[in-house]
Amino acid sequence: MNITIISVGKIKEKYFTNGIKEYSKRLSRYCKLRLIEVNDEKAPEKLSDAEMEIVKDKEGQRILNKISDSSYVIALAIEGKQLSSEDLSSKIDSLAVSGNSDITFIIGGSLGLSKEVLNRSNYKLSFSKMTFPHQLMKIVLLEQIYRSFRISKGEPYHK
Repeated sequence: MNITIISVGKIKEKYFTNGIKEYSKRLSRYCKLRLIEVNDEKAPEKLSDAEMEIVKDKEGQRILNKISDSSYVIALAIEGKQLSSEDLSSKIDSLAVSGNSDITFIIGGSLGLSKEVLNRSNYKLSFSKMTFPHQLMKIVLLEQIYRSFRISKGEPYHK
């Protein structure tokens, strides 16, 4: 199974990069993992709706350029479907069984994802109605993917 995570923005904080390295190492037993970071657009605090769409579109183009045509795309979006850890594990298993062995997860920037990226997505996943920083979301996503593989293999995991 190939798992790709495309995220907007660079992670600079050592405590986040250490967590990402740890889960990447753990996941190496279960899948081939690729982490891709695309540059975020500089955006001042006060933007009009039109300016926000421009920022999301620019970031969205960078994301779309990194997605393989054959990949099953799961966008992290507040309006997406919320799943339990067991349900996410089942989702990944069912994708593999149906021939989708290349899954791409997308984490947007501070303004979210462009309409074009959401339209390219095969599935929209929500971890919460809350907004999280992309650095933290990447670690949470990696942990949940790792947990999904552990569940799938019948290996112990913390409930």
